[in-house]
Amino acid sequence: MTDNLGEQIAKLFFSSEIVDLSHLIAEDLPAAWPTHMPLQIRVWNWFAEQTDLHYVKTGIPFQTRWMTLDEHVGTHFDAPPHFIPPSDSGLPYANKWGDVYGDMIPLKQFMGPAAVIDCTALAGKAEPGASPLADLAFIKAWEASHGEFRSEDIVTFWSGWDKNYAKFPEGEKFGLHVIQGKSPGWVSPSVEVIEYLFDKGVRTLATDGASIGAAHDGIRTHVVGLSKGMVYIEGLANLGQLPPRGSFLVFLPLKIKNSSGAPGRAFAVVPK
Repeated sequence: MTDNLGEQIAKLFFSSEIVDLSHLIAEDLPAAWPTHMPLQIRVWNWFAEQTDLHYVKTGIPFQTRWMTLDEHVGTHFDAPPHFIPPSDSGLPYANKWGDVYGDMIPLKQFMGPAAVIDCTALAGKAEPGASPLADLAFIKAWEASHGEFRSEDIVTFWSGWDKNYAKFPEGEKFGLHVIQGKSPGWVSPSVEVIEYLFDKGVRTLATDGASIGAAHDGIRTHVVGLSKGMVYIEGLANLGQLPPRGSFLVFLPLKIKNSSGAPGRAFAVVPK
């Protein structure tokens, strides 16, 4: 390790394009899963007296707000306990990974070379309420063109679903209309694909979809990977700005004790 390694890393960052992969979190956007706790943001203290704000005035001139938010809001990740119960619970799917909460996941698992799979050709090719599946043949065809997946890769599914992350009522297409059976869902990897990637040593999957889980088979899609210690980064934006290979993806989640996941900031470093 050289003495100027920090300078080399800084030079790489400042000479590269930094692509923001995070969605904005706001009450008028589909930040929360439709059946989860809705996002709420309220003013707690304002600089001066205001009659149109709900707050507790401390008499000190500063601004702060408080929020109620689900762990799986906006751009976020799923830790194993999102679907895997504690090992001693006696519940279905329980195993040792149900004891590994979000705050215990090593930061290195949230960063790595992005293998960006273009799934846009599959978008919309499913019945209402179901997800089009990126199956094993589809994934192997990508490997044939771009090289085999490596253990350090963050395998990323780009389908253009982030276009549905819009202000309501348009934003209902992001998740609500799918679970209501009004439209096809986001592209999801098949169970066989997740098993294949795990056997390759991959431990982190990412998507611009509302979930890695298929709209019609979400439990199995989650359990197959999370039960093996994989993590899923969901709700990414701007994946179309990344090359199939060559960028480095970083996700920085909130460190919440005993969490089933957490929102965070995601970005990619793309050398010019």
